[in-house]
Amino acid sequence: MNISVKARLCAVAAVFALGLGSCGVPIIDNDKIGSTESPTDSSSVSDSSEASEAPKDDSKNEEKNDNKDNKENEESPDAKDESKNDGQDDSKPEKPEQPTEGTATVHLVCAGDNLIHDNIYVDAQKDDGSYDFSACYEPVRRLIEPADIAILNQETLVNDAFEPSTFPLFSTPTECGDAVVDLGFNVISMSNNHVLDKGSEGLISSLDYWDTKDVVHYGAYRDEDDADDIKTMEVNGVTFAFLGYMEHTNGIYLDENGPGKVVYISESEYIKKQVERADKMADVVVVSCHFGTEILNEINAMQVNFSNDLVEWGADLIIGTQAHALSTCTYLDKPDGGQAFVYYGLGNFFSTMYDADNDDGRYGKSIIGYLGDLDIVKDFSTGDVTIENVKCIPVVSHYEGETWESMWYNCRVYPWADYTDDMMKKHMMCWRSGVNKSTLEQYLDYIPDEYLSIE
Repeated sequence: MNISVKARLCAVAAVFALGLGSCGVPIIDNDKIGSTESPTDSSSVSDSSEASEAPKDDSKNEEKNDNKDNKENEESPDAKDESKNDGQDDSKPEKPEQPTEGTATVHLVCAGDNLIHDNIYVDAQKDDGSYDFSACYEPVRRLIEPADIAILNQETLVNDAFEPSTFPLFSTPTECGDAVVDLGFNVISMSNNHVLDKGSEGLISSLDYWDTKDVVHYGAYRDEDDADDIKTMEVNGVTFAFLGYMEHTNGIYLDENGPGKVVYISESEYIKKQVERADKMADVVVVSCHFGTEILNEINAMQVNFSNDLVEWGADLIIGTQAHALSTCTYLDKPDGGQAFVYYGLGNFFSTMYDADNDDGRYGKSIIGYLGDLDIVKDFSTGDVTIENVKCIPVVSHYEGETWESMWYNCRVYPWADYTDDMMKKHMMCWRSGVNKSTLEQYLDYIPDEYLSIE
């Protein structure tokens, strides 16, 4: 359905009024799990998150917390047609014929939310009106480019059908997509709460753009058939399948008779069948999950329970985004005796979010995230696939400004290892709120020591 701008704004306004909005205020979650705690009995944990009051009217503070209870968790769009779900083609080809001896290694990197605010695209605009985002990402090229598979959560719609726009209804110039592909990202997740910001037209336009690039994209689809067509990639004789699910889409919905298709986490039966089918098709099932309580580093019960379910059904790697604050990660035991791995929350990859009025008094969470970095190793003689050499490589979203009201500039993403005290002093989070590197270092404590890698 082509949703008018007025209708979308009304929908978003209504959601904010209920405390459910996109990047609005924090959810109070009384059931949190700490940085390195690895729950063993997720069935005993219940999600008790509640929405707090609506966000303040502040153009710089507007991008806050959007993990809210939404209608998607009450209604499953696909429940109306269970017969179609039951009829999914489970006879799809099995994994392709492979060598019978030796091993293969695939180096995989995954990044969190690429959330393009107006500061970023205004800073990237050239005198002729076109855009060049390459300088934004160049500092982290050395971390992305060498990967065999590099996965990015593209939080905003990349298209030229709509003018560039910022919170609450994002639209991003295609030159940004060009830049991240040039950087080395070859797998794009569109599974996030902003994917319907411009209605079905925006979704389809963004799919049209990604179709022009040599990438695998998933998590949002043209229709149900497209969603059922599980996206795969083979690297070094190892086959990967990609699936993506989100908690909500900020109160914006697709017309059931119109174009576009997304899958919500609440659609557990549909997801179970998809993951089980992907497990038959591929050596490694990657699932992107847009979940978590915004602007909190602690994970919540739903993340734990849903991740355990995914692994039970056949997932091997779970990539968590949404909270805009980094969270812990861990191995999870698989039913077959192997191990899966879950990054509960990568935090932001690149944005100009400004969090300085969090209820817990801890600021700057939104400007530090990390890259997941690991090796997938397959033993062709046994068929065993293992996840090895797991790392979490911190990155910082940097931006400067002359005043609070002006557009910010020098918007860049840097590896933590390259980020100096002098650079931090120029950051708007330091200039206005006193956030420094010591402040940011405390958030790295949520990453288990064995995985934290400063490089």
